[in-house]
Amino acid sequence: MAMPATLRALHNLLHSKKVAAAAAMAVRLLLALMVFVFCLAEVSSDLKIDTGALHGGQLVVRAGNRRLMQDIDCGGLCNQRCSLHSRPNVCTRACGTCCVRCKCVPPGTSGNREVCGTCYTDMTTHGNKTKCP
Repeated sequence: MAMPATLRALHNLLHSKKVAAAAAMAVRLLLALMVFVFCLAEVSSDLKIDTGALHGGQLVVRAGNRRLMQDIDCGGLCNQRCSLHSRPNVCTRACGTCCVRCKCVPPGTSGNREVCGTCYTDMTTHGNKTKCP
């Protein structure tokens, strides 16, 4: 049984609209997926964690949002850092100030200041001497 021409034209029109709608939906889905991947790449590149700087249970986070930094035990880490210093009380006080401001204490009893970044290395006293031990 043959379809009349008008019915066939209507059928073809409906079929082409369904295909066009499906194609439009596929394009929207692809665009949404691309935006999601772009946002994910941006977020993952914002935060850089220095895995080589783990010491004493401390996580050093560079750049990114400061709220993501972990709270650290400044007292315990500074006592360990200043244990061999010639003036441990002065060292511990200065270290505590630097730890609170920079959220970092370098590993070991001396040196390694660059591990904590410019916040720790560039802090100076009123006499323009380096503050952080």
